[in-house]
Amino acid sequence: MNLKPSTELLRRQNMLAVLKALRLKGGLSHTELSELTGLASATVTAVTTELERTGAIERQEQSAPSGRGRPRVLFQRASSHAHAISVQISSDALHYALSDYRGTLIDRFSTGRDIANARPARMIEEISQSLDRLMTRSRLAPEAILHLSLSSKGIVDAEQSRLVWSPVLGREDVDFSTLTRPYQNATLTLSNESLLVVQALGKRLLLREDQQRSPGLIALSLGHSIGLGVAKEEGGDIIATAPNFGHMLNAPDNRLCRCGAYGCIEASAGFYGILRLAFQVPPNTIPAKFVPIAEMEKIALSARQNNRMAQYAFRQAGIALGQGLSRVLSMVGDMPIAVTGPGSRFYDLLSVGLEEGLSQTLHARLNGMPNISIVSDEQSLVFEGHVDLALAAIDQRLTQLR
Repeated sequence: MNLKPSTELLRRQNMLAVLKALRLKGGLSHTELSELTGLASATVTAVTTELERTGAIERQEQSAPSGRGRPRVLFQRASSHAHAISVQISSDALHYALSDYRGTLIDRFSTGRDIANARPARMIEEISQSLDRLMTRSRLAPEAILHLSLSSKGIVDAEQSRLVWSPVLGREDVDFSTLTRPYQNATLTLSNESLLVVQALGKRLLLREDQQRSPGLIALSLGHSIGLGVAKEEGGDIIATAPNFGHMLNAPDNRLCRCGAYGCIEASAGFYGILRLAFQVPPNTIPAKFVPIAEMEKIALSARQNNRMAQYAFRQAGIALGQGLSRVLSMVGDMPIAVTGPGSRFYDLLSVGLEEGLSQTLHARLNGMPNISIVSDEQSLVFEGHVDLALAAIDQRLTQLR
């Protein structure tokens, strides 16, 4: 009685394994697919035959290097089989990208945000209009879009596709589910931006060949907001989470956070927290929704020229970050830390305080300081995370429909 469901489940798992290998590695031969997935040669043949029949993958002949002998046959994801759109909602702009089924970027553009007049209905309208523009530019039919992936800083309800809290809109709830109405074949996901960053870094971790690679990593995003993601490798997959790190209580003080609470990590380490302390503004002053990077560069220059208050502001930010990271490490174990975001350019000013904050804990004293690196191009990481999440969601859907 259970034979048929079990056989069907195994068939779907095998198809997903092949599609995942092609998503991670690109073109692969029959032998390489068998080695990477652990599937028998006959099973790979059956799976690739079915995926070719449905148009999800295609064969590509590659001439032998010597020019002699039979050409090498590679399997590839069929680029035109499906398309995905990603939308990154940042504090001052909206970023749009269109990708094909191989994850290749087809089109990308950005639009500014009017922060002063930001409202949920207005943002939905702006995104909808920009999606129409993206489709017009690409000349794709709406049914070609199989996934719409959105991301934002703040707190998201992924199951309901709702933005619950954000730095710009505060507690004004945003329902994104209506965006898929013109795209009847599309599914929608809404993710915290830090989740996508660590998802992308986790994928890069999977692609590393060295045997000394870490079983996981932490991504710390610095900027107007403070974000954090944790990625762990489990059974050849990356399990990514994004705890609400920036709004963790760090100290019982009177530093007002954008979330309305006092003493959050972000109230000290976010751009507005650094600016507030550098200019000796009362710590309970209502935080600015957005601090231009040019203003932060001025404070950083002043600190590097030995302005003590500017140096102190960055040091206090670093201490808050270090103390918060020490708690994360105590829970997840030792992992390397990748620092990203626009605030990573000020790491030289933050590092002294960050190490001081880390060294205050027993965990750091017993295990030593974690390996910390700078990954400056956060925008690329967000895009990579969007694409990986979208293509995995499309794969899941395609295999379930068969």
